Amino acid sequence: MFDFDSFYHDDIKTATGHWKGFPEYNFIGGHNDASMVPVDALRASADRVMTEHGQRLATYNLGDGPLGLRSLREFIGGALAVRADMPTDPDNILLVSGSLQALDLVNETLLRSGDIVIMEESTYGGVISRFQHLDVDIIGIRVGAAGMDLAHLEEQLEALKAQGKRARYIYTIPTIHNPTGTIMPTENRQRLLALASRYNVPIFEDDCYADLIFDEARPPTIRSLDDSGRVIYCGSFSKTVAPALRVGYLIADWPFLSRATSYKTDAGSGALEQLILADFCPKSFDTHVEKLNKHLQTKCDVICEALDKNFGTTAQYHRPKGGIFIWVTLDKSIDILKLTDEAAKQGVAINAGPEWSLGAEAAYQMRLCFGYPEEAEIKQGVAKLAEICQHHFGLPKQISNK
Repeated sequence: MFDFDSFYHDDIKTATGHWKGFPEYNFIGGHNDASMVPVDALRASADRVMTEHGQRLATYNLGDGPLGLRSLREFIGGALAVRADMPTDPDNILLVSGSLQALDLVNETLLRSGDIVIMEESTYGGVISRFQHLDVDIIGIRVGAAGMDLAHLEEQLEALKAQGKRARYIYTIPTIHNPTGTIMPTENRQRLLALASRYNVPIFEDDCYADLIFDEARPPTIRSLDDSGRVIYCGSFSKTVAPALRVGYLIADWPFLSRATSYKTDAGSGALEQLILADFCPKSFDTHVEKLNKHLQTKCDVICEALDKNFGTTAQYHRPKGGIFIWVTLDKSIDILKLTDEAAKQGVAINAGPEWSLGAEAAYQMRLCFGYPEEAEIKQGVAKLAEICQHHFGLPKQISNK
């Protein structure tokens, strides 16, 4: 076998291992509930679009140009007007292969090595790893019950100004924040915009979880409150319809979007997926999401009850306001990296805090996805995790048998 070792650069990534399937209790990743994928409706849409539009697959981007399928962009623009108070011109929407491609395009457009970016201290792990790979300086802002701590943000913006520096953009997940599950109030969104205006910084609003709210109305997007064009916005169908579809969207005023689109050199994102969604969404999106949220809310209750029962005061959390994740702070004596490793050996997969946070508390925090496992698996998996934690750290001192 040819030896490639001498051809690799020193900064090459670690090799990927062979796939061995999911663990017995899988609380990692952004997977959703398999039972909630609208299989019948998607299959019906697939049949219709192949019959009516199958020949369009002969052209890249289905003949609708680099922004992607226009009928899907029209649905997105109309849905955002109704669901998020954000009417959007389809010509300001770029269809992408999931929100990560949206992030990559924004980064290619705005960031170079040594630049400064601002984000919530705890945030989506894919964002942290990308910023680190790009060799940019990251400023983390504390996150509270109302999302990003704007007083802390103002301190950091003022400190940069005093040094003659400026962040390239502020990245935020204001609605169902990942991983904390918080929602930024409307007045805070307005204050964030005011700060961005005062210090002349763009905002990148990641809204991928915004449709998955349990008990309250979805607030207006930050972009909808802005009249300057400084807010770049992204959303996705991954969490509302199916993660494997890999269809997201990047929204910005044309002067920026035209630049970002020039970096999308993949000849277009999955066309069949776009066609299916364009047929499915006008007929079924709203009713599907309503049903999905009720199901996820029940599963959120299950994991909260399981944590209370098995961990007691050893685990602290704020009940998520939506989404599929819960962010848990354990006792300071618990080494989350060791717990993650030991749990994995016994078939329980969790996301360790340092993957999702730059804060010191991340050393004893974890993110659990309750969207994917079934209710019985949630109960059993959390109980097993508590037993593993007790064995290695002596906590929780007592596990309820109720």
